[in-house]
Amino acid sequence: MGALLLFGLAGFLAQFVAGVLGMGYGMTSTTMLVAFGTAPALASASAHFAQVGTSLAAGLSHWRFRNVDWRTVGILAVPGAVGAVVGAFLLASFSGDFATGWISVILFALGLYVLVRFAFLRLGKLITNRRPGARFLAPLGFVAGFIDATGGGGWGPVATTTLLSSGRLAPRMVVGSVGAAEFVVTVAASLAFLVALSLHEMNFVVVIGLLVGGVLAAPIAAWLVHRMPPRLLGTAAGGLIILTNGWLLLGVLGLSQPAVTVVYAGLTLLIAAAFVAAVRSMRAEKRMNALIGEDGSVANEIAGR
Repeated sequence: MGALLLFGLAGFLAQFVAGVLGMGYGMTSTTMLVAFGTAPALASASAHFAQVGTSLAAGLSHWRFRNVDWRTVGILAVPGAVGAVVGAFLLASFSGDFATGWISVILFALGLYVLVRFAFLRLGKLITNRRPGARFLAPLGFVAGFIDATGGGGWGPVATTTLLSSGRLAPRMVVGSVGAAEFVVTVAASLAFLVALSLHEMNFVVVIGLLVGGVLAAPIAAWLVHRMPPRLLGTAAGGLIILTNGWLLLGVLGLSQPAVTVVYAGLTLLIAAAFVAAVRSMRAEKRMNALIGEDGSVANEIAGR
């Protein structure tokens, strides 16, 4: 019972992060399982089995709060499922650790871009008028699905990060759409793992705990996404990406512990400064909107006379 509660708490926290920021469930849960000595393929399979339920709950919750662009979901989901199947079969034979270095570099760079974009740029530059098309979404879905299966997580970090950095959808729509498409990708990966692996060693207490905790967290996270301002959501997403992949990247580089401490302190200060800048920009934009509203009221009164 104690183990079930522990994994339930882990699933709740992982899905809360994933539901709010569009990433982190698979990465968090798989990391925990590998730390307990689970083989990478079985850890990824366990996380994906649990994520079938949590991703369905997250998708429905985001749909309920109108955070989903279904056109984006449709174009992302099918290539993502294909990539996940390919990745699952490869992971059954090979370790996914070889990709840690270059994936960390790419995600760190995109996370830095997202942080700067939503914390320091003017609001008018946050979102463009062009919606993402198939030429952009289809390759993104395939790559994100492949990385998700081989790394035990990665659909959110790759798909959410890239869509946020493109500026073609509002942050809450990015998080909701990526979360909705994740259900299809997770089902495809789980079915591939069923074919590729012998599952007699899998601990289904882990799967049930992750599933129950994640399902409970999904509606809370979706509600928070609907309420959170775009600047704070984008800044938080960029900060999470930087901290997570910065840690992995520093490990790959083999820096000494003092050097790692200095670099991480610098990253923490950067993210704190970004949140301060985001809050200041939000206040300035709120004052500007209030002035525009007042001016509009005055204009209406003059016109009425």
